Amino acid sequence: MGILEKIADIEREISRTQKNKATEYHLGLLKGKLAKYRAELVEVKTGGPKGEGFDVKRSGDARVALIGFPSVGKSTLLSTVTDTEAAVSSIDFTTLQATPGRWEYNGATIQLLDLPGIIEGASQGIGRGKQVVSTARTADLILMMLDATKSHLQRPLLEKELEAVGIRLNKKVPNIYFKVKTGGGISYNATCKQSELNEKFVYNLLHQYRIFNAEVLVREDITIDDFIDVVVGNRIYLPCLYVYNKIDAITIEEIDKIAREDHTIVVSIEQDLNMDYLKESIWSYLSLLRVYTKRHGEYPDFSEGLILRTGATVEDACREIHKTLLDSFKYALVWGRSAKHNPQRAGLTHLLCNEDVIEIVRK
Repeated sequence: MGILEKIADIEREISRTQKNKATEYHLGLLKGKLAKYRAELVEVKTGGPKGEGFDVKRSGDARVALIGFPSVGKSTLLSTVTDTEAAVSSIDFTTLQATPGRWEYNGATIQLLDLPGIIEGASQGIGRGKQVVSTARTADLILMMLDATKSHLQRPLLEKELEAVGIRLNKKVPNIYFKVKTGGGISYNATCKQSELNEKFVYNLLHQYRIFNAEVLVREDITIDDFIDVVVGNRIYLPCLYVYNKIDAITIEEIDKIAREDHTIVVSIEQDLNMDYLKESIWSYLSLLRVYTKRHGEYPDFSEGLILRTGATVEDACREIHKTLLDSFKYALVWGRSAKHNPQRAGLTHLLCNEDVIEIVRK
């Protein structure tokens, strides 16, 4: 029996099993097996030929992947926001390979990656879908393009395909310390009460993965699925924006209902409706900062800034300017929202905010 057949059997058993306290343990072990087989399915085999048209070199400060079913407006968005001439047509599967585009916004260079339309079963390789959803793992943000005139089932179907290849959307990494050891058996501790997880399940799941010596420390109330994700270890946690296109073809009441959903934006690319808000939201979800630099005795250079990630420190800014700057670093003067007073003398661990101004003082 192949991996696909094993996955199908487990999925059928999970769907047949009633979900209650009595079956919770059994369902958890089934989910563990399912995650193991799916991980084997999406494993990249070394030495084989690369998928033609999917090996796109990463460029710019961030990468945004456009994911969706065929003919939802991905190529139209790419052509509108960037200077890239993407193939646009009402016919399905016009885009047959990954098409990159360059977008300048707030001083940052953002790479938009238009991926071919996927169909149900893409994570199992149907319609080259495995290459498409696996390429999405390299992005900093998933832009899920949806058709506002079609069924609302398109959203959960796409989420299911991405979940199957280990992409977790709009979720944070579970606060669990997990380390495989060479001896000592399995040590399990939780710092708070667990609603689903228990010691018996942890032991049996780890034995299922042939792990007999490990340390597990759970620091928050988590689900069984969260623990499986930590054990499997190949999960990617990415922010996702759900973009419903073609709102000019539906009623105001329908637009209002869709727009109230979490992480959702409604647009009409053809009619240029709500496009500015979409661009602002992409910037916000990428969590990018723009930090300006200045020389001693001179005004700051506001024409160009350093593009950093949220949570960046003075040390990150120094590395971005030049990697040897840290060797002669004495302290930094910081102006802006992160400073208690202007200027504030700061060390390497000082956290920076958007549009801060920084001056590096050398030894």
